[in-house]
Amino acid sequence: MASEHDFDLFVIGGGSGGVRAARMAAQRGARVALAEAAALGGTCVNVGCIPKKLYAIAAHFAHDFEDAAGFGWDVPAPRFDWARLKARRAQEIRRLNGVYEQVLQGAGVRILRGWAELLDGHRVKVQTTDGARTFSAAHVLVATGGTPSTPPLPGWELGVTSDSMFDLEPFPRRLVVVGGGYIACEFASIFRGLGAQVHVLYRGEQVLRGFDDEVRGFIAGELRKAGIDLRVHTDVAALEQGPSGIGVRLGDGSGLQADTVLFATGRVPNVNGLGLEAAGVRQARDGAIVVDEHYRTSLPSVHAIGDVTARLQLTPVALAEAMVVVDRLFGEGRRSMAYELVPTAVFTQPTIGTVGLTEAQARERHGDIAVYRAEFKPLRHTLGGRDERCLMKLVVDRASDRVVGLHMVGPEAGEVVQGFAAAMQAGATKAVFDATIGIHPTMAEEFVTMREPVR
Repeated sequence: MASEHDFDLFVIGGGSGGVRAARMAAQRGARVALAEAAALGGTCVNVGCIPKKLYAIAAHFAHDFEDAAGFGWDVPAPRFDWARLKARRAQEIRRLNGVYEQVLQGAGVRILRGWAELLDGHRVKVQTTDGARTFSAAHVLVATGGTPSTPPLPGWELGVTSDSMFDLEPFPRRLVVVGGGYIACEFASIFRGLGAQVHVLYRGEQVLRGFDDEVRGFIAGELRKAGIDLRVHTDVAALEQGPSGIGVRLGDGSGLQADTVLFATGRVPNVNGLGLEAAGVRQARDGAIVVDEHYRTSLPSVHAIGDVTARLQLTPVALAEAMVVVDRLFGEGRRSMAYELVPTAVFTQPTIGTVGLTEAQARERHGDIAVYRAEFKPLRHTLGGRDERCLMKLVVDRASDRVVGLHMVGPEAGEVVQGFAAAMQAGATKAVFDATIGIHPTMAEEFVTMREPVR
């Protein structure tokens, strides 16, 4: 360790990746400090994955209450209490904030509450309520995540971003969502399930750009069946405050009225005020920190991981990248990160789970592929009467017989796909899938019983 510095590692950002790196480095004997100006846990814990999933679960209860009658249950008319959900969510998030602080302190990490600015390759200035202090470190890790972006529309200040959706007051009876990514689709599903009238306005040809085209079309149909007014090829021209709410003026001259307008129009690296340019850290045009395969920036002693590098904006990816950096700096340096088979889920209703290549990507990369597909009504909806269907899809490279893409739209798709992701990571072929006995009756068994390709 470099004793001439105050710390061996200085972490800027207390989100999932930063906390993991700080804790694991300290457990390996490094002297570590972590600076965070907001609540520990970052976007995921405070205004992202965790509260969003809690609200998605809350929204799903509306379906469960409706479906119960078909299974013999007489359920009194339910009443949703928005204030209670917000309070319970806030209580859980505070608990998690405390857990993050405990694990850092338990590992011996020094937590600095304040805004950190990089001065050069080894010095960091932290502005706290008690004033500014400068620290030196052998290595600096920037893990400040991302932040929502908003379009430069007239009246944009009347809208909100995803950060504000968990504590809206009052509950928005009319919600307009601008955007078509996973954040837009998830919040549309959540607030529709909780009882809001929801419009989704997207200027592109179909929601969820980057996902498998068949999955995109399928979920769009399911969202519409759930009562969401999903409009593609739709531009928003301006927002205007009116006597009955926010007026949303569209590009074709028509309009909508809303209580809340959510801009889910993408996220950008959270780099403002970090002093990166002055320190000499190279950035891409969107502000993302440019790193090499070892997550080193243009200053070799400064590293960056997670959403601030704009690679894959997923919490587990940031965690894995943190472990690679810590192993390289304070371990044997054998860890690496592969981005080929990163599974992900979109917590719409129904849920999307996916891992590997889309059909289009597989055709471009492998040429000769086989596509297996199944669509059906899940057993849980047969007696409840819900008109919700499930889609399951396998993409296979014919030359190697490897399953290179697996996609699902249906209940608990994320839980199902996680297990198959492990099999694909191990190189599972279609023959291995075919030789696997399914658990009956489950939706997951469909992945090991599809025998004839559809194309």
